[in-house]
Amino acid sequence: MRLDQQSTISTCFITTNHIYTILPLTIFRLTYPHISHLQNSITTLLIFVSITVSTVNCRRHVSDGSDVTYAAINCRKHTAFLTDFGGVGDGKTSNTAVFRSAIQNLSQFENDGGSQLIVPPGKWLTGSFNLTSHFTLFIQFGAVVLASQDEGEYPLIEPLPSYGAGRDGPGGRFSSLIGGSHLTDVVITGDNGTIDGQGSIWWDKFHQKKLKNTRPYLIEPMYSNQIQISNLTLVNSPSWFVHPDVFIVSGDDCIAVKSGWDEYGIKFGMPTEQAIIRRLTCISPDSAVIALGSEMSGGIKNIRAEDITAINSESGVRIKTGPGRGAYVTDIFVDKMTLHTMKYVFWTTGAYGQHPDPGYDPKALPKIDRINYRNVVADDVQMAGNMGGIEGDPFTGFCLSNVTIGLSDKPKKVQWNCTDVSGVSSNVTPEPCDALVDKGSIECEYPSDPVPIDTVQMQTCSFSTQKVLM
Repeated sequence: MRLDQQSTISTCFITTNHIYTILPLTIFRLTYPHISHLQNSITTLLIFVSITVSTVNCRRHVSDGSDVTYAAINCRKHTAFLTDFGGVGDGKTSNTAVFRSAIQNLSQFENDGGSQLIVPPGKWLTGSFNLTSHFTLFIQFGAVVLASQDEGEYPLIEPLPSYGAGRDGPGGRFSSLIGGSHLTDVVITGDNGTIDGQGSIWWDKFHQKKLKNTRPYLIEPMYSNQIQISNLTLVNSPSWFVHPDVFIVSGDDCIAVKSGWDEYGIKFGMPTEQAIIRRLTCISPDSAVIALGSEMSGGIKNIRAEDITAINSESGVRIKTGPGRGAYVTDIFVDKMTLHTMKYVFWTTGAYGQHPDPGYDPKALPKIDRINYRNVVADDVQMAGNMGGIEGDPFTGFCLSNVTIGLSDKPKKVQWNCTDVSGVSSNVTPEPCDALVDKGSIECEYPSDPVPIDTVQMQTCSFSTQKVLM
């Protein structure tokens, strides 16, 4: 389409006139994550009992001459704009019902080429809403999906089945801002549109210990596959986030890989596996760049991290667990880390003691094995390694190769503290502890086979920005 052209497009959508009676109903949907901080949930819905008159309306849209193109795993046959459903982008009017209605209406196209909902420029205040399959949520440049700070806009749901209790409080948890369960082929993208979680009110309540329920997450697809999240700015999440190719400033771990808490995670038994973390820049003065655990009772395995940069952070890739967790952390591969101003480069601990309730089994000990780090460069470091396991349950199979650590002006007198750990090392400076046996010239393992994301074939998709002719 030439830039000076105008073309007329018809968009059809369903509108429904309602007289509402609102009845609460809880529908349980078990869900679970496969990557870091995407957790399991039970979803609570509100059912609207109404007298309805449904019609299919078509509005004529005149293209303003601007085509928007984007890369996605799949393109969509049907397009609608949030304003088609009565959305108001003034940053004050709640659009929660608008998002829910729009997605519900567009779900009719799941088996007819799929659909895309365009969020145009503006500030679109909303509470929690769920996506549908074969669906794209496209947030345009200048558009902000603005999370409501009203707790009533986030239905309360049960604690995670693999946790047994809320992470922030004894009750359940608030639904995530953008969620969904058992989804296939979902794209959340834009041309650098923004999702703003407006998390400050939640952070304050958390630190003031005023929360009885766990804070909502920003984006949380469950039991789902073929999920794409790209070309967005994600800010101010009330709690956990999603990550690749990011710059994170955090008061906690920049990325935490988890999989369940004590006896609940052991029973649920679903590991976090086959995840890759790439091109991360992290500032975390009080915690880790990447943390594995401490809630890892479903198991963590086959995790790759590469091209990682940290500035003024407490530690690099940290393993944390303790008695009662059970399960395992194994087959971890880290390549190309550059670290500046660190307390530790390597830090592992088996001393985490926080539990969901007294019913945990202290004899459920975790297995930590086959942990590989290579090509690590660090400067201004206080201590090279503080590596501890569990007495009677040592952490094994560490491999460190091609590691150069420059110390700070006031380094620790002892650079390596190794207790209940074992492994090998090669070309590591300063010289590591005896538990990491020098094997001469070796290179720690890093898988060469492609991960699934590397083989995804992206399509070029498009839509026209539009003016509406009633």
